[in-house]
Amino acid sequence: MATYNLADLFELSVGAFPDRRALIFEDRRFTYRELGERINRLAHHLESVGVGSGDHVGIYSLNNNEWVEAMYACYKIRAIPVNINFRYVEAELRYLFENADLVALVYQRGFADRIAAVADEVESLRHFIRIEDGTDADDSALDPVEYEAALAASSPERGFPERSPDDIYLLYTGGTTGMPKGVMWRHEDVFFALGGGHDPFTREPVSSPEELSEKAAAAGEESTVLMFPVPPMMHGAGQFGCFNAFHNGYAVLLIARFDPEAVWRLVAAEGANTVSITGDAMARPLAETLETLHDELDLSSVLTLNSTAAVFSPSIKEQLMELLPHAMILDAIGSTEGGMNGMKIMERGKREPAGVTTVDPGPGSTVLDDEMKPVVAGSGTVGMLARSGNVPIGYYKDPERTAATFPVVDGVRYSIPGDYATIEDDGRITLLGRGSVSINTGGEKVFPEEVEAALKSHPDVFDVLVVGVPDERWGERVTAVVQSRGDTRPTIDELAAHCRTLIAGYKVPRAVFFVDEVSRLPNGKPDYPWAKETALALAG
Repeated sequence: MATYNLADLFELSVGAFPDRRALIFEDRRFTYRELGERINRLAHHLESVGVGSGDHVGIYSLNNNEWVEAMYACYKIRAIPVNINFRYVEAELRYLFENADLVALVYQRGFADRIAAVADEVESLRHFIRIEDGTDADDSALDPVEYEAALAASSPERGFPERSPDDIYLLYTGGTTGMPKGVMWRHEDVFFALGGGHDPFTREPVSSPEELSEKAAAAGEESTVLMFPVPPMMHGAGQFGCFNAFHNGYAVLLIARFDPEAVWRLVAAEGANTVSITGDAMARPLAETLETLHDELDLSSVLTLNSTAAVFSPSIKEQLMELLPHAMILDAIGSTEGGMNGMKIMERGKREPAGVTTVDPGPGSTVLDDEMKPVVAGSGTVGMLARSGNVPIGYYKDPERTAATFPVVDGVRYSIPGDYATIEDDGRITLLGRGSVSINTGGEKVFPEEVEAALKSHPDVFDVLVVGVPDERWGERVTAVVQSRGDTRPTIDELAAHCRTLIAGYKVPRAVFFVDEVSRLPNGKPDYPWAKETALALAG
């Protein structure tokens, strides 16, 4: 009997429409049946080498069909896939491999040197599966099994033990500061919070595990949507995009790594209907590139472009709305710890305040004040964004952080990742920014995201991060690290005058430093430690 388990939900789709297209990656195309059989083969291989329920299997690769297959193969046997950031250096890999207690690793050959440098130090790690990628890195020290050989030697049939909605979904997230931490969810909870368990517009929950696949089967092949999750699969946004697609009988289009021109050419070539991105880090280069490609490509297939998990500035939304006049632009707020907190559909011709994202709340979303009481709508009180209902179990091997982020208040368990917000008169939630990077200047709290959005609306600013640096008079000085568009570098007076038309004077940067490129994490989130270090170094 099927449950709200990610593997069960995928198998329901395979059974309902086996011959429908499921996944496209480069020249590879798989139906639901073909993809399901490849997943089964890998799952049986993992079983044959002793990987079982509760074991952790790392996936260290760029986007490809093997990433998706390895993830679901783990779910099939109740093992737990662990996402690995492909930009990590040896020290970070060592930490993650050990913290996650990996027993097996599926990896691209090109990453073999980094793996070999740390693998002997991880006692639990005992089995390696190599994905060929055209490189010639020597990985003989790992004694790996070649991916396709492992599949060829294994059965395509199912025959797996019964699974549970209590099985663990684990996602390592680096956030904006610190080493990565593993967020643990029950499968059922992550399905309802991020995997398609609620209708995104009506907020109504799914009533049974079979509901989505039955609805998709009844709608017929002509209703199939091609969804293009652009973020890396090692980021939650990539995985959640796949979950939503497969549960609804849609097809998934993947690209190995983010390249704005390649994204738009792939959208046009394959006729993608939904494009998913993570905030400005993707939106800005996509918009800039589309300015030059707009007349060359047919993008009429695009129905929606949606962003989540990172700041999506109003100026960039407006630019994309002009370039894609037929498409709906969506902005959602959420996090690995919190799930989906809310969403808004952008209205053409209606300008948003700089740095402010106001959304219709998702199920269970609210704002709690300093006394952990719900904020009164329209009171202007600033509190912490919170969500109850389907929330994570906690952080892997970190009970202290778990207790702080997932407290129980009056018998209700909340997820409170650390974002400041308020509730408007009409019940909508306005997100202000992450508390851990807020700036205290002269007793006033400044959220970097608001200042960054104001600066990004200046025509000569391409990207920017805002941090606080020590100041004898103000405590912290609002400082911007800016990547200009082209060779034009506006003066601080020009930027200040522009910002004063959008934000209060105390939020305006008192120092601006230009860099060739603003550093961001692979998931598109801001690298604030880098920005502060850069600002301090340039300040002398």
